Parts: sequence; C-alpha cells; structure tokens
Amino acid sequence: QLQLVESGGGLVRPGESLRLSCVASEFTLDSYSVGWFRRAPGEETEGVSCISSYADNTDYADSVKGRFTISRGDAKNTVYLQMNSLKPEDTGVYYCAASRPGIWCGVGSMDYWGKGTLVTVSS
Repeated sequence: QLQLVESGGGLVRPGESLRLSCVASEFTLDSYSVGWFRRAPGEETEGVSCISSYADNTDYADSVKGRFTISRGDAKNTVYLQMNSLKPEDTGVYYCAASRPGIWCGVGSMDYWGKGTLVTVSS
C-alpha cells in the first residue's frame, strides 16, 4: 500500500520561504495525482495545490497563486511544494495526499494521506 511522508515544515517569519517534500515509499508517484492540503487551527481541511498524473497539470487555491509552486522531483517518488512570501494565514498542518489515476484532487477524493507537517508563520 502506498505510504506518504511529509517533511520540511517549521516556524518562519512572514515573507520567508519553505519547501515541503512528500515522499512515497516503494512506489513512484508519476501515475498519481498528488495534492497538498492544509488545516488551519479551528478550520476545515482545504485544498492548496494539485499536480495531475502523467500530464503534470497544476492548480492552486486562489489564496496561494503566485506564491506557491507544486512540482515533481527528479526522483519520481517525490513531490514538492515551494512556498514563498509566507503569510500568517498560511499557518496550519500541511498534508500530502495521492489519488488513483484519473482522479483530480479533492479533500474527499484522495486514496492515500500522509500524517502532516506543521507550518507556522509568525513574527
């Protein structure tokens, strides 16, 4: 079964950057759509970004467009989320999730989830 592990979270000041990594064990991710989701304190989980299987089409939440970039690494078991110009409202637990081929990212549509990595943006 596909297992996902996120890393790269931490405490940063507004305007700084972080790069999150999502690594799959024993499987490549190129045949999966992979999404990043986040859960802010007291809020529901929301979609942040998604990269599609095979075609590598990308999509972003309006709140992060122009600041975040999702990409697949040279190692095909890895997906990144580059986060620039971070804002306090970006604070939350970030989750990596993968869906079977042909399924676009959605909170209720993902087949495999990581356990999350905490991102805190505070001055």
